[in-house]
Order: sequence, then C-alpha cells, then structure tokens
Amino acid sequence: MDDLYREIIIDRYKNPLYRGALNPNDISFEDDNPLCGDHIRIDLRLDADGRVSEAAFDGHGCAISQASADLLMETILGKTLDEVKALSREDILEMLGIELGPVRLKCALLSLKVLKAGAYGLGEASDELVE
Repeated sequence: MDDLYREIIIDRYKNPLYRGALNPNDISFEDDNPLCGDHIRIDLRLDADGRVSEAAFDGHGCAISQASADLLMETILGKTLDEVKALSREDILEMLGIELGPVRLKCALLSLKVLKAGAYGLGEASDELVE
C-alpha cells in the first residue's frame, strides 16, 4: 500500500493539479521551512457564502511538501474557512498515506501551516497552527 501512496506523491509533485497563482485573490499567504528551504504560497478565492471556490499554491521544495500542498488544495475546495481552520496534521498524514519522520513531517505540514495562517489572517505563520 505504501508504494501506491508513494506513486501518488511523486505524481502530484511532478504533475500538480493546483499549482499557480490566483490574482485577484481573497486570501494569500506564504512561508518557508527554515530547516530545509521549502517555500509555499497559497492563494484562495471565496464565494459569496464564504466557501473556498478556487485554490492554488506555488513554491519550491521536496516532493513531500509540494505534493502535500497540491493534495491540500484539492481537499479544501468547497469548504468554509471554519472547516479549513479545523484541518489537522492527521488530515495531512491521511492524505499522504505514509509514515513520516520528524524532518519530513515539517515538510508535509508546511502547506497546512501556511493555509491556516492565511485563513486566520495572521501576520506570520506558527508551528502551533498545525499541532
């Protein structure tokens, strides 16, 4: 089963479905992982009901960080900001479907950290957002 998830991660890294920029956007936030240099920016558009109607990410980094961002963009479409804020590290790990060590965990959670900081309208992202 791990091989299937590894294939999905590599495919999403090489052929992301949600890479790009939304301009104009309702929410935009970016941050990086200082441990490895991964960088993610997330742009969101909300509909009249406050649901995510469009989502895009851009950045650079390892396969885990980029695939995680792409899978997360797909997951949040149609969700309210409250639903986005409720996403957890377990949701990301379930999306990825493989065990990760502490260093790779930071890579996987970068997109969630950026997303939540943007959803909360924070000036800077914090690891506490994904605990």
